[in-house]
Amino acid sequence: MLSRIAESLFWIGRYVERSDGTARILDVHLQLLLEDPWIDEDTACRSLLSVMGTDLPPGKLVTREDVINDLAVDRQHPGSIAFAIASARENARRAREIVSTELWECLNSTNARIPKKVAAEKTHEYFRWVRERAALAIGIVDSATSHDEAWQFFTLGRALERADMTARLLATRSLTDASGPSWTTILRSCGAYEAYLRTYRGVPSTRNAAEFLLTDRLFPRSILYSVTKAEECLREIDPREGRAGVVDQAQRLLGGIRAELSFRPIIELMDDLPAHMEEVQAVTSAASDQIRLKYFPTSAVPVWIGENS
Repeated sequence: MLSRIAESLFWIGRYVERSDGTARILDVHLQLLLEDPWIDEDTACRSLLSVMGTDLPPGKLVTREDVINDLAVDRQHPGSIAFAIASARENARRAREIVSTELWECLNSTNARIPKKVAAEKTHEYFRWVRERAALAIGIVDSATSHDEAWQFFTLGRALERADMTARLLATRSLTDASGPSWTTILRSCGAYEAYLRTYRGVPSTRNAAEFLLTDRLFPRSILYSVTKAEECLREIDPREGRAGVVDQAQRLLGGIRAELSFRPIIELMDDLPAHMEEVQAVTSAASDQIRLKYFPTSAVPVWIGENS
C-alpha cells in the first residue's frame, strides 16, 4: 500500500474518533456547569481547555461560550470537532481511490453541515449529532470494507485515538475535585453505563468504574481494550516476528502500557490517576510518532496543541 494512502486512512480513523471523543467530553462538562451552580465557571473551563490541549493566557475570563467556540465549531482550532471532521474529509479526498463512496459522502456531508455557531441550549443536540455521524462513518468502514491492510490502518488510528480520549476523559474526573463529574456521568459519556451495570450489577463505585474504563478486556472504550487492539493491528500490518522479542518500537511502547494496566493493582493506578492518564497520552503520542517514522516517513503529522513532537 502507498504510504500516502496508509497515512490518510490512519488519520481518518483518528480524526473521526477524535470528533466523537471530544463531543463526549464537552457534553459531560458543559452539562455539569449548567447543573451545578457552585462550580467556578472560569476555573472549570480553563481546566477543561487545558486537558484538551489548549492553554490560555492568565487574566482572561473563560466562559462556557468560549469552550464551545474553541472546541466545537472553530474550524481553525486543531483541537475542535469542526477541525477534526474537516481533516477527516480532507484525508478521505486524498485517498479517494480507495475510500468507499459511502464513506466519502458521509464525511463530505458531515463537514458541510457543521454550523458556524451553536446556541447554548442546542449544545447537547449538536454533540449527539456529532456522535451519530462518527458512528455512521465507523459503521460504514466496518460493515462495507474488506478487513485488509487499509482497514487495519483505519482501525489502528481509531484505537490509538480512543485510548487517548478515554485517558483525557478520566483525567477530567479530578479537574474540580468533589465537584467533578460523577462516575455515573463519566460512564454515560463513554456509552458505558449499561455495560457497566450488566458487568457489576450495582451503582457505580469509584473503584469499579475506574477498573471498568481502565482495564476491562471486553468493553471497546476501555484503555486496555484500545491499546490491545492497536497492538493487534500493528502485528497484522507487519507480521514478521523474530526470536528476540518485539522489534517494532510502537508495539513496545503500547505493550508497556498494556502490561501495566493488566498487572498493576487498580488501587495503585487510582492513587495518582491524572499522572497515569498523562502517561497514557504520552505513550499514544510516542507510538503515533513511531508509526509515522516507519510507515509515513515523508509527511508531517497533525498533532494536538501542546503535544510534544
